[in-house]
Amino acid sequence: MANERILVVDDEEDILKLVAYNLTRNGCRVTCVASGEEALAAARAQPPDLVLLDLMLPGADGFAVCRALKADPRTALIPIVILSARGEEADIVAALELGADDYVTKPFSPRVLVARVRAVLRRKSEPAPADQARLALHGLVIDPGRREVTAGGQRVELTNSEFRLLHLLARRPGWVFTRNRIIDAVRGADSAVTDRSVDVHVVGLRKKLGAAGRHIETIRGVGYRLEE
Repeated sequence: MANERILVVDDEEDILKLVAYNLTRNGCRVTCVASGEEALAAARAQPPDLVLLDLMLPGADGFAVCRALKADPRTALIPIVILSARGEEADIVAALELGADDYVTKPFSPRVLVARVRAVLRRKSEPAPADQARLALHGLVIDPGRREVTAGGQRVELTNSEFRLLHLLARRPGWVFTRNRIIDAVRGADSAVTDRSVDVHVVGLRKKLGAAGRHIETIRGVGYRLEE
């Protein structure tokens, strides 16, 4: 770790001091806040390289903060490490399903915490394969590794063909894809995609994506593109 900006969110002053001291010793620039509302404001004003987040906060709790950060394209790709006294399996699973990258329970070893933060930052810095990188635009977050899509923070259930189509368009926003190109990319063993069915898939995709669906543009006589 070298000069990464870490946002630490916890309502216990002793914890904030302990975490800030150990992260600073390892070369990080640390900002500390004590509530969920402060965390969201700080992350949106100057997105950090990582958020270290407690779950039991006054006002908006850690789950709400995590959900809001992942719903906002400006902050959706920021790694989140949960640091909480809540060690029940249900809490850990819920946080990870909301998009948290790791979960550390209290009481904790500062050295272990720093090592876990370092590991998450290292994964972030390693370029993902082009077809596996998470994408965030127009209120959408597309995670090919998990095959998940959220629109405005809400999980969207897509068919395999719809997911492949959206991922194809999102990887090259502004680029026009012909129907034949879409057929080649979307067709899988589980589906038969034809020129006519591409249009049907687009209609269904727009409907499921809600307000974000309007960004899928029809290029008359050619095909489709996702607005840049």
